[in-house]
Amino acid sequence: MKRALTVVLSLLLFLAVPASAQVPTPLSHFGFEPGADRKLANWTQLTGYYAKLAQTSPRVKLDTLGSAERGQPFVMLTITSEQNHARLAQLKDIQLRLADPRRITGGDAELGRLLDEGRSVVLITHGIHATEVGGGQTAARLAYKLATSDDPKIREILDNVILLQIPSLNPDGLQWVADWYNETLGGPYEGTSQPWLYQFYTGHDNNRDWYSFTQSETRLTVEHAHNEWHPQIVHDIHQMGNNGARIFFPPFIDPYEPNVDPAIITGVNQLGAYMAAELTMQGKRGVVIDAIYDGFSPARAYQHYHGGIRILSETASANLASPIRQSEEDMRGGRAYDAAVASRNYPLPWKGGAWGLPYIVEYMEAGALALLTNAAKNRRYFLENFYRINERAVNGWPEWPAAWVIPGEQANTAGVSYVLNILTTGDVEVHRAESSFTAAGRTFPAGSYVIPMQQPYASFAQTMLEVQHYPDLREYPGGPPRQPYDVTAHTLPLLMNVEAVPIDEWGARPPLSAPIPEHARSFTLPVGLSGNNAPRIAYLKSWQEPMEGGWTRWVFDQHELRYDTIHDDRVRAGNLRRDYDVLVLQSQSPNSIRNGYRPGSMPEQYTGGIGDAGAQAIREFVEGGGRLVAIEDATEFAIELFGLGIRNAVDGLPSREFYVPGSIVRLDLTQNHPITAGLAPTVSGWYWNSSRAFTVAQDAPIRVLARYGPDNPVQSGWILGPEKLAGQIALVEATIGQGSVVLFGFQPNYRAQTIATWPLLFNAMTPPRR
Repeated sequence: MKRALTVVLSLLLFLAVPASAQVPTPLSHFGFEPGADRKLANWTQLTGYYAKLAQTSPRVKLDTLGSAERGQPFVMLTITSEQNHARLAQLKDIQLRLADPRRITGGDAELGRLLDEGRSVVLITHGIHATEVGGGQTAARLAYKLATSDDPKIREILDNVILLQIPSLNPDGLQWVADWYNETLGGPYEGTSQPWLYQFYTGHDNNRDWYSFTQSETRLTVEHAHNEWHPQIVHDIHQMGNNGARIFFPPFIDPYEPNVDPAIITGVNQLGAYMAAELTMQGKRGVVIDAIYDGFSPARAYQHYHGGIRILSETASANLASPIRQSEEDMRGGRAYDAAVASRNYPLPWKGGAWGLPYIVEYMEAGALALLTNAAKNRRYFLENFYRINERAVNGWPEWPAAWVIPGEQANTAGVSYVLNILTTGDVEVHRAESSFTAAGRTFPAGSYVIPMQQPYASFAQTMLEVQHYPDLREYPGGPPRQPYDVTAHTLPLLMNVEAVPIDEWGARPPLSAPIPEHARSFTLPVGLSGNNAPRIAYLKSWQEPMEGGWTRWVFDQHELRYDTIHDDRVRAGNLRRDYDVLVLQSQSPNSIRNGYRPGSMPEQYTGGIGDAGAQAIREFVEGGGRLVAIEDATEFAIELFGLGIRNAVDGLPSREFYVPGSIVRLDLTQNHPITAGLAPTVSGWYWNSSRAFTVAQDAPIRVLARYGPDNPVQSGWILGPEKLAGQIALVEATIGQGSVVLFGFQPNYRAQTIATWPLLFNAMTPPRR
């Protein structure tokens, strides 16, 4: 009894002490305030602080969701009031019922009760791009404020919002960037970026992974935050260039992807404009909306297809944590605004001056608090809007088919497994037909996969499976194209060489299995690349490695391909033929391959590229019997090195005549050649701004292996001037001495998605034995 009384008295004393007195301040933990100039906390320090917050504040719960790609802990904070924490399971159940209206069986009375009792669920993610250092530091400040403040505005947030905070979407990169910055601080390399990709495989492309789900960090976020909680609002905190606005909020500019619910678009517009108004009210200059970023690609916007509102904020950068000074004359702006001129969407221009991490963090924190304030004040609106979006999906849109069918018994099992993995990871209900059936004028075998389109996340299935028709948007009539922010196509059946059939009407609908669980991807290495007689492969990982190279390493590693990653110094050392049969160069300019970072811009060991010695070593490697595989930009290096008599037929064409921002095109393959072996005469390939269309001199020792389709080769997306590409050469092989060079004008491994053209890449790395 005495012990119990002591425990109660201790608890009462604990509760009587203000929260702010119990919780360690950021200053006491880090030794500096997060957001101070020239100070960066690394991930080890930050996770240590989040553990202390969870130990000392009843408002904060810390979960380790798993490991990032290179092993750093991947964590999430759940922050809300003590009362909400006490009934968190009940509040999650309410959220999941609103996410799937089929679970609400009590009519309007039950719906009204759920809307009254539910809370706004907000997911805030920080620092997906590790060189955008403000987000990782802002996360600690924001968490501390919510953990300790008793300001009425904060209490209103805590009472009405459940905040899921992922303080870094790229903890490996945060650690690397912070450590690199702190090691170079005060020296000639202060403010430089590390000479390797800050996400091990994808670099800056890690925010293009939100429908293919290749990386650990993406999957952990989708599985443990998005799919477990189905937040009504997601705030993705980024940074952008420093010669324009100080911060961007939505509305986004056109176009939106057509399967995004109109209520999501209006919700984004409302919330983003509110955030801009709040910061402008505070006197913060340089806030822009309705500019720069569009709403088309699902690669950046998972929640747009899962009932929720996605807010992207982009704050102007400095030199990592080192301050800069920006002159007013250097202000440039971007799409749909001029940073030097006041306008309806940019009413209070920033006039230039000092800019650095303190301002970045201040703007980021202000934006996050504005979003949370709106989510709290408009709690019922966000819950009901979320419910109505999901209700429309369950009822089915008139623009959608009744179902999609992925026929069973397709030969490309890897492609089918990849498509099914994307759909099931995206919470789409996929069933198997338990008997054969007839629909769309054909018979499908038992075991075919069926996706009924009356379900909560049907919009995700639709945008993944249908062909994209991107609009022809111009800066002015007859002028150059209005450039999309990202690519214009994402049709999985084309990218992955899989058949998917829309069904508008059923004959006799077959009995269906229960929804299948998350489907695993399968990767099978071609026979010629495995075993004791497999070629010895080297991949050149320059200190200026392109992101396409990282994606390619991911594909190699998933297939458990044996290969060596070599750096510039190994190429310069020569005698490559002793160790290797194949050398792969991903899309990298000749200047970057040869010269790399200029001397003095980086520590000496990272400068210089392969140099003339490395170029000569590659020449000797090929002439001595090796095979060089060069892709897109790197083809220019090989063409120049060997004098191949090949040029790029679309090089230098003005954008008003020829423009391909990222589309899926038809490829017609030459048959009866080892590199095209096992493929159909026509496959789908990826073409974008770094791709090539070759013309070959008549006397060149070149074998043409693929051409772009005739007339209009685009299969999904958009091409301006398709006739410039039609029929041009896409893939060639050249015999050089005892070896050969294979040149890919297109990208055979676009963001680890183009399974349709992986066989060409694998075949190219399997040279014939001589």
